[in-house]
Amino acid sequence: MATTTELEISPPVGDHRRRRPSRLRQKLGRFDVKASPYLYISPFFILFAITGLFPLLYTAYVSVSKWNLLTGRHGSAGFANYVAVLHQPFFWKALRNTVSIFLLSSVPQIILALVIAAVLHANLRARTFWRMGVLVPYVVAPVAVGLIFGQMFADQSGMVNALLTKIGMNPVAWHAQVLPAHLAIATMVNYRWLGYNTLVVLAAMQAIPNDVFEAAIIDGASRVRQFFSVTIPMIRPTLIFVIITSTIGGLQIFDEPTMFDQQNGALTAGGADGQFVTVTMYLYQLGWGSQNNLGRSAAVAWLLFLIILIISLVNYGLTQRIASEGGVSGRRGRRRKKVAA
Repeated sequence: MATTTELEISPPVGDHRRRRPSRLRQKLGRFDVKASPYLYISPFFILFAITGLFPLLYTAYVSVSKWNLLTGRHGSAGFANYVAVLHQPFFWKALRNTVSIFLLSSVPQIILALVIAAVLHANLRARTFWRMGVLVPYVVAPVAVGLIFGQMFADQSGMVNALLTKIGMNPVAWHAQVLPAHLAIATMVNYRWLGYNTLVVLAAMQAIPNDVFEAAIIDGASRVRQFFSVTIPMIRPTLIFVIITSTIGGLQIFDEPTMFDQQNGALTAGGADGQFVTVTMYLYQLGWGSQNNLGRSAAVAWLLFLIILIISLVNYGLTQRIASEGGVSGRRGRRRKKVAA
Protein backbone atom coordinates (compact mmCIF):
# COMPACT_ATOMS: atom_id res chain seq x y z
CA MET A 1 0.00 0.00 0.00
CA ALA A 2 1.42 3.36 -1.07
CA THR A 3 2.09 5.96 1.55
CA THR A 4 0.99 9.58 1.32
CA THR A 5 4.53 10.66 0.56
CA GLU A 6 4.70 8.39 -2.44
CA LEU A 7 1.33 9.61 -3.68
CA GLU A 8 2.40 13.23 -3.45
CA ILE A 9 5.70 12.58 -5.19
CA SER A 10 4.37 10.40 -7.99
CA PRO A 11 3.05 12.43 -10.97
CA PRO A 12 -0.66 12.13 -11.75
CA VAL A 13 -1.74 9.83 -14.54
CA GLY A 14 -2.05 11.55 -17.92
CA ASP A 15 0.09 14.57 -17.00
CA HIS A 16 2.43 15.64 -19.78
CA ARG A 17 5.15 18.20 -19.67
CA ARG A 18 4.18 21.38 -21.48
CA ARG A 19 6.48 22.29 -24.25
CA ARG A 20 7.76 25.84 -24.32
CA PRO A 21 6.53 27.74 -27.39
CA SER A 22 9.10 28.38 -30.04
CA ARG A 23 10.55 31.81 -30.70
CA LEU A 24 8.56 32.08 -33.92
CA ARG A 25 5.30 31.50 -32.08
CA GLN A 26 6.29 34.03 -29.43
CA LYS A 27 7.02 36.64 -32.06
CA LEU A 28 3.74 35.89 -33.85
CA GLY A 29 1.86 36.19 -30.58
CA ARG A 30 3.43 39.57 -29.77
CA PHE A 31 2.77 40.77 -33.31
CA ASP A 32 -0.87 39.69 -33.06
CA VAL A 33 -1.34 41.60 -29.80
CA LYS A 34 0.21 44.75 -31.24
CA ALA A 35 -1.25 44.62 -34.75
CA SER A 36 -4.77 43.33 -34.17
CA PRO A 37 -6.20 46.71 -32.97
CA TYR A 38 -4.92 48.38 -36.13
CA LEU A 39 -6.36 45.61 -38.29
CA TYR A 40 -9.77 46.09 -36.68
CA ILE A 41 -9.87 49.82 -37.49
CA SER A 42 -8.15 49.53 -40.87
CA PRO A 43 -11.40 49.23 -42.93
CA PHE A 44 -12.37 52.76 -41.96
CA PHE A 45 -9.01 54.20 -43.02
CA ILE A 46 -9.03 52.20 -46.25
CA LEU A 47 -12.47 53.52 -47.16
CA PHE A 48 -11.44 57.03 -46.13
CA ALA A 49 -8.35 56.85 -48.33
CA ILE A 50 -10.43 55.72 -51.31
CA THR A 51 -13.48 57.95 -50.90
CA GLY A 52 -12.00 60.93 -49.07
CA LEU A 53 -8.25 61.34 -49.29
CA PHE A 54 -7.81 60.37 -52.92
CA PRO A 55 -10.52 62.75 -54.22
CA LEU A 56 -9.04 65.53 -52.09
CA LEU A 57 -5.55 65.03 -53.50
CA TYR A 58 -6.85 64.54 -57.02
CA THR A 59 -8.81 67.80 -56.73
CA ALA A 60 -5.57 69.53 -55.75
CA TYR A 61 -3.95 68.10 -58.89
CA VAL A 62 -6.84 69.35 -61.06
CA SER A 63 -6.71 72.78 -59.42
CA VAL A 64 -3.19 73.40 -60.76
CA SER A 65 -4.05 72.21 -64.27
CA LYS A 66 -5.74 73.66 -67.32
CA TRP A 67 -8.71 71.31 -67.35
CA ASN A 68 -11.82 71.66 -69.46
CA LEU A 69 -14.89 69.52 -68.87
CA LEU A 70 -15.30 68.69 -72.56
CA THR A 71 -11.75 68.61 -73.94
CA GLY A 72 -9.84 67.35 -70.87
CA ARG A 73 -6.47 68.44 -69.49
CA HIS A 74 -4.32 70.94 -71.43
CA GLY A 75 -1.16 71.14 -69.36
CA SER A 76 -0.19 72.68 -66.06
CA ALA A 77 -1.49 76.05 -64.86
CA GLY A 78 0.36 76.40 -61.57
CA PHE A 79 -1.42 78.75 -59.20
CA ALA A 80 -3.02 80.74 -62.04
CA ASN A 81 -6.42 79.22 -61.29
CA TYR A 82 -6.23 80.37 -57.67
CA VAL A 83 -5.14 83.86 -58.70
CA ALA A 84 -7.95 84.09 -61.25
CA VAL A 85 -10.56 82.97 -58.70
CA LEU A 86 -9.34 85.37 -56.02
CA HIS A 87 -9.57 88.24 -58.50
CA GLN A 88 -13.19 87.47 -59.31
CA PRO A 89 -15.66 89.74 -57.43
CA PHE A 90 -18.33 87.07 -57.79
CA PHE A 91 -16.26 84.67 -55.67
CA TRP A 92 -16.12 87.15 -52.80
CA LYS A 93 -19.84 87.78 -53.13
CA ALA A 94 -20.46 84.02 -52.92
CA LEU A 95 -18.17 83.79 -49.90
CA ARG A 96 -20.01 86.66 -48.20
CA ASN A 97 -23.35 84.98 -48.82
CA THR A 98 -22.05 81.64 -47.55
CA VAL A 99 -20.73 83.11 -44.30
CA SER A 100 -23.92 85.12 -43.78
CA ILE A 101 -26.19 82.10 -44.26
CA PHE A 102 -23.86 80.01 -42.08
CA LEU A 103 -24.05 82.47 -39.19
CA LEU A 104 -27.82 82.96 -39.51
CA SER A 105 -28.36 79.20 -39.43
CA SER A 106 -25.67 77.69 -37.21
CA VAL A 107 -25.71 80.12 -34.28
CA PRO A 108 -29.49 80.00 -33.61
CA GLN A 109 -29.49 76.30 -34.41
CA ILE A 110 -26.96 75.43 -31.69
CA ILE A 111 -28.63 77.68 -29.12
CA LEU A 112 -32.08 76.22 -29.82
CA ALA A 113 -30.65 72.70 -29.79
CA LEU A 114 -29.27 73.28 -26.28
CA VAL A 115 -32.56 74.72 -25.02
CA ILE A 116 -34.77 72.03 -26.58
CA ALA A 117 -32.45 69.26 -25.39
CA ALA A 118 -32.62 70.65 -21.85
CA VAL A 119 -36.43 70.69 -22.02
CA LEU A 120 -36.56 67.13 -23.36
CA HIS A 121 -34.15 66.05 -20.64
CA ALA A 122 -36.59 67.23 -17.97
CA ASN A 123 -39.47 65.19 -16.59
CA LEU A 124 -41.98 65.57 -19.41
CA ARG A 125 -44.98 63.46 -20.22
CA ALA A 126 -44.65 61.37 -23.40
CA ARG A 127 -40.93 62.16 -23.67
CA THR A 128 -40.40 59.49 -26.33
CA PHE A 129 -43.09 61.06 -28.52
CA TRP A 130 -41.54 64.51 -28.33
CA ARG A 131 -38.04 63.16 -28.96
CA MET A 132 -39.16 61.29 -32.05
CA GLY A 133 -41.12 64.33 -33.23
CA VAL A 134 -38.02 66.49 -33.06
CA LEU A 135 -36.21 64.10 -35.43
CA VAL A 136 -38.96 64.05 -38.10
CA PRO A 137 -37.68 67.08 -40.11
CA TYR A 138 -34.26 65.43 -40.42
CA VAL A 139 -35.62 62.46 -42.37
CA VAL A 140 -37.29 64.72 -44.95
CA ALA A 141 -35.32 64.98 -48.20
CA PRO A 142 -33.46 68.30 -48.63
CA VAL A 143 -35.02 68.77 -52.06
CA ALA A 144 -38.52 68.46 -50.57
CA VAL A 145 -37.66 70.94 -47.83
CA GLY A 146 -36.29 73.39 -50.39
CA LEU A 147 -39.37 73.12 -52.59
CA ILE A 148 -41.78 73.58 -49.68
CA PHE A 149 -39.97 76.54 -48.17
CA GLY A 150 -39.39 78.03 -51.61
CA GLN A 151 -43.15 78.17 -52.09
CA MET A 152 -43.71 79.46 -48.56
CA PHE A 153 -41.27 82.33 -49.14
CA ALA A 154 -42.44 83.08 -52.69
CA ASP A 155 -42.48 86.79 -53.50
CA GLN A 156 -45.96 86.94 -54.98
CA SER A 157 -48.09 84.13 -53.58
CA GLY A 158 -46.13 82.86 -50.60
CA MET A 159 -47.73 81.95 -47.29
CA VAL A 160 -45.26 84.08 -45.31
CA ASN A 161 -46.06 87.23 -47.28
CA ALA A 162 -49.78 86.47 -46.93
CA LEU A 163 -49.40 86.34 -43.15
CA LEU A 164 -47.37 89.56 -43.13
CA THR A 165 -50.06 91.29 -45.19
CA LYS A 166 -52.79 90.18 -42.77
CA ILE A 167 -51.00 91.73 -39.79
CA GLY A 168 -50.53 95.01 -41.66
CA MET A 169 -46.94 94.65 -42.87
CA ASN A 170 -45.66 95.03 -46.40
CA PRO A 171 -44.73 91.88 -48.33
CA VAL A 172 -41.02 91.08 -48.48
CA ALA A 173 -39.11 90.38 -51.69
CA TRP A 174 -37.51 87.19 -50.40
CA HIS A 175 -35.73 86.39 -53.65
CA ALA A 176 -34.69 89.92 -54.61
CA GLN A 177 -33.15 91.24 -51.38
CA VAL A 178 -29.99 89.91 -49.77
CA LEU A 179 -30.87 89.66 -46.07
CA PRO A 180 -34.42 88.28 -46.55
CA ALA A 181 -33.09 85.62 -48.92
CA HIS A 182 -30.44 84.62 -46.39
CA LEU A 183 -33.03 84.46 -43.60
CA ALA A 184 -35.31 82.25 -45.70
CA ILE A 185 -32.49 79.83 -46.58
CA ALA A 186 -31.27 79.80 -42.96
CA THR A 187 -34.80 78.89 -41.89
CA MET A 188 -34.68 75.84 -44.16
CA VAL A 189 -31.33 74.76 -42.71
CA ASN A 190 -32.53 75.23 -39.13
CA TYR A 191 -35.72 73.28 -39.82
CA ARG A 192 -33.83 70.29 -41.16
CA TRP A 193 -30.84 70.07 -38.82
CA LEU A 194 -32.23 71.35 -35.51
CA GLY A 195 -33.72 67.99 -34.52
CA TYR A 196 -30.54 66.06 -35.29
CA ASN A 197 -28.34 68.36 -33.22
CA THR A 198 -30.93 68.36 -30.43
CA LEU A 199 -30.82 64.57 -30.11
CA VAL A 200 -27.02 64.55 -30.16
CA VAL A 201 -26.90 67.11 -27.33
CA LEU A 202 -29.68 65.25 -25.48
CA ALA A 203 -27.68 62.02 -25.59
CA ALA A 204 -24.72 63.85 -24.05
CA MET A 205 -26.92 65.30 -21.30
CA GLN A 206 -28.28 61.87 -20.42
CA ALA A 207 -24.73 60.59 -19.96
CA ILE A 208 -24.03 63.10 -17.15
CA PRO A 209 -24.06 61.35 -13.72
CA ASN A 210 -26.88 62.37 -11.40
CA ASP A 211 -24.40 62.77 -8.56
CA VAL A 212 -23.10 65.94 -10.17
CA PHE A 213 -26.55 67.55 -10.20
CA GLU A 214 -27.25 66.38 -6.65
CA ALA A 215 -24.04 68.05 -5.48
CA ALA A 216 -25.02 71.24 -7.30
CA ILE A 217 -28.47 71.19 -5.67
CA ILE A 218 -26.89 70.75 -2.24
CA ASP A 219 -24.67 73.78 -2.96
CA GLY A 220 -27.83 75.77 -3.68
CA ALA A 221 -27.50 76.06 -7.47
CA SER A 222 -30.68 76.86 -9.36
CA ARG A 223 -31.72 75.14 -12.60
CA VAL A 224 -30.28 77.96 -14.66
CA ARG A 225 -27.00 77.83 -12.75
CA GLN A 226 -26.88 74.04 -13.16
CA PHE A 227 -27.39 74.41 -16.89
CA PHE A 228 -24.59 76.94 -17.40
CA SER A 229 -22.14 75.70 -14.75
CA VAL A 230 -22.67 71.94 -14.85
CA THR A 231 -24.43 70.81 -18.01
CA ILE A 232 -22.58 72.86 -20.61
CA PRO A 233 -19.06 72.12 -19.25
CA MET A 234 -19.90 68.41 -18.96
CA ILE A 235 -21.06 68.16 -22.59
CA ARG A 236 -18.11 70.12 -23.95
CA PRO A 237 -16.85 67.36 -26.33
CA THR A 238 -20.32 66.89 -27.80
CA LEU A 239 -20.77 70.63 -28.10
CA ILE A 240 -17.49 70.91 -29.97
CA PHE A 241 -18.60 68.09 -32.28
CA VAL A 242 -21.92 69.81 -33.03
CA ILE A 243 -20.26 73.16 -33.70
CA ILE A 244 -17.64 71.68 -36.02
CA THR A 245 -20.17 69.59 -37.98
CA SER A 246 -22.49 72.60 -38.26
CA THR A 247 -19.58 74.67 -39.53
CA ILE A 248 -18.62 72.11 -42.16
CA GLY A 249 -22.20 71.62 -43.30
CA GLY A 250 -23.09 75.31 -43.19
CA LEU A 251 -20.15 76.38 -45.35
CA GLN A 252 -20.88 73.63 -47.89
CA ILE A 253 -24.56 74.52 -48.29
CA PHE A 254 -25.88 73.78 -51.76
CA ASP A 255 -29.29 72.05 -51.77
CA GLU A 256 -31.32 74.70 -49.94
CA PRO A 257 -30.25 77.79 -51.96
CA THR A 258 -30.43 75.79 -55.20
CA MET A 259 -33.99 74.63 -54.61
CA PHE A 260 -34.93 78.05 -53.18
CA ASP A 261 -34.32 79.52 -56.65
CA GLN A 262 -36.12 76.67 -58.41
CA GLN A 263 -39.27 78.67 -59.09
CA ASN A 264 -37.27 81.16 -61.15
CA GLY A 265 -36.27 78.46 -63.62
CA ALA A 266 -32.51 78.85 -63.05
CA LEU A 267 -31.48 76.13 -60.66
CA THR A 268 -27.98 77.44 -59.91
CA ALA A 269 -28.37 81.16 -60.57
CA GLY A 270 -28.46 82.23 -56.92
CA GLY A 271 -30.62 85.24 -57.66
CA ALA A 272 -30.66 87.80 -60.45
CA ASP A 273 -27.61 89.56 -59.00
CA GLY A 274 -26.21 86.66 -57.00
CA GLN A 275 -28.05 87.66 -53.81
CA PHE A 276 -27.84 84.18 -52.32
CA VAL A 277 -25.30 82.34 -54.45
CA THR A 278 -22.97 80.27 -52.27
CA VAL A 279 -19.41 79.07 -52.82
CA THR A 280 -20.56 75.56 -53.74
CA MET A 281 -23.05 76.98 -56.24
CA TYR A 282 -20.30 79.13 -57.73
CA LEU A 283 -18.08 76.03 -57.87
CA TYR A 284 -20.79 74.19 -59.79
CA GLN A 285 -21.23 77.07 -62.23
CA LEU A 286 -17.50 77.14 -62.97
CA GLY A 287 -17.10 73.43 -63.53
CA TRP A 288 -20.40 72.33 -65.01
CA GLY A 289 -22.04 75.59 -66.07
CA SER A 290 -21.27 77.81 -69.02
CA GLN A 291 -17.47 77.92 -68.45
CA ASN A 292 -16.73 74.17 -68.11
CA ASN A 293 -13.50 75.09 -66.33
CA LEU A 294 -12.75 72.24 -63.95
CA GLY A 295 -9.37 73.72 -63.01
CA ARG A 296 -10.86 76.87 -61.52
CA SER A 297 -13.70 74.87 -60.04
CA ALA A 298 -11.21 72.64 -58.22
CA ALA A 299 -9.34 75.75 -57.05
CA VAL A 300 -12.57 77.07 -55.52
CA ALA A 301 -13.08 73.69 -53.83
CA TRP A 302 -9.64 73.81 -52.25
CA LEU A 303 -10.09 77.41 -51.14
CA LEU A 304 -13.36 76.39 -49.51
CA PHE A 305 -11.60 73.46 -47.83
CA LEU A 306 -8.96 75.78 -46.36
CA ILE A 307 -11.62 78.24 -45.17
CA ILE A 308 -13.57 75.44 -43.49
CA LEU A 309 -10.39 74.14 -41.86
CA ILE A 310 -9.44 77.57 -40.47
CA ILE A 311 -12.94 78.34 -39.17
CA SER A 312 -13.24 74.87 -37.61
CA LEU A 313 -9.93 75.33 -35.77
CA VAL A 314 -11.02 78.76 -34.53
CA ASN A 315 -14.37 77.34 -33.41
CA TYR A 316 -12.61 74.50 -31.61
CA GLY A 317 -10.29 76.86 -29.76
CA LEU A 318 -13.04 79.28 -28.75
CA THR A 319 -15.44 76.52 -27.67
CA GLN A 320 -12.79 74.78 -25.61
CA ARG A 321 -11.83 78.02 -23.86
CA ILE A 322 -15.42 79.07 -23.16
CA ALA A 323 -16.39 75.63 -21.87
CA SER A 324 -13.33 75.31 -19.64
CA GLU A 325 -13.66 78.80 -18.16
CA GLY A 326 -17.43 78.98 -17.89
CA GLY A 327 -18.00 76.75 -14.86
CA VAL A 328 -18.50 77.99 -11.31
CA SER A 329 -15.73 75.72 -10.06
CA GLY A 330 -13.31 77.20 -12.54
CA ARG A 331 -14.07 80.74 -11.42
CA ARG A 332 -13.81 79.76 -7.77
CA GLY A 333 -10.47 78.11 -8.40
CA ARG A 334 -9.12 81.22 -10.11
CA ARG A 335 -10.34 83.40 -7.23
CA ARG A 336 -8.62 81.12 -4.70
CA LYS A 337 -5.38 81.31 -6.67
CA LYS A 338 -5.58 85.11 -6.71
CA VAL A 339 -6.23 85.23 -2.95
CA ALA A 340 -3.39 82.81 -2.27
CA ALA A 341 -1.07 84.88 -4.42
